[in-house]
Amino acid sequence: MDRTFSRIKTQSLNRLDLSKKGSVDEDIEHVVSLLNSCEQFFTTSSCSGRIILIDGAAGSSDPHKQNCVWLFVSHQKCTCDDLVRYSLSRACGDAVLKFEPFVLHVQCRRLEDAQLLHSVAVNSGFRNSGLTVGKTGKIVSAVRSTHGLEVPLSRHGKLLVDEDYIQFLTQIANQKMEENLRRVQRLAFWSLQENQHHLILKSTPFSAKILINAKRIYSKLFKRKSTLPYFNSKWNIIYSKENCILF
Repeated sequence: MDRTFSRIKTQSLNRLDLSKKGSVDEDIEHVVSLLNSCEQFFTTSSCSGRIILIDGAAGSSDPHKQNCVWLFVSHQKCTCDDLVRYSLSRACGDAVLKFEPFVLHVQCRRLEDAQLLHSVAVNSGFRNSGLTVGKTGKIVSAVRSTHGLEVPLSRHGKLLVDEDYIQFLTQIANQKMEENLRRVQRLAFWSLQENQHHLILKSTPFSAKILINAKRIYSKLFKRKSTLPYFNSKWNIIYSKENCILF
């Protein structure tokens, strides 16, 4: 099983990125790199969060983006001008403004690894996260949130709202993007080297006091027989027998 997972991980990470952008979004490069550096995880798809304006066929009820024209897409905050002057002016069907939050799919070596990642995701604000286990034993953890936005702006190419309302929607979308990135930053991971009793700092630096307390709690915790993930709310640390993640 371990050899199979390692082989699949190597093949997946060496595969070409087939997304529209063709690369990992800058704001989540550190999270993706961190997970891929851990032997128990590898990422299969990701998006840091985006504001998009799509133009669907007039009167169509098909919501799929592949059947639409992408008028605007940004993984950063945008302005009202970005939407009105440079994008909506080209709409000829039913234009819809969307904010899509961060999403990350991670294949995990074992179920307990997926449970640990899921616990961290939920406690970091990604409440729509979940796990899937395939018939072949493939274990995938999906890190997702619920703070999206979807608003129709035009019908048959005719604008339905005024520019003041679009300005208001732009502010809302930008606020959601800011909150989205705050949640991503809470996904600061720590990994525990196998068969060792010290923590290796993998991402955002924290104080030595927290690190010392984390070591002390970890040592006490695994004198117990329980192997389930454990959440310590005082320092926002999730422990399992082989991993420690702080967010």
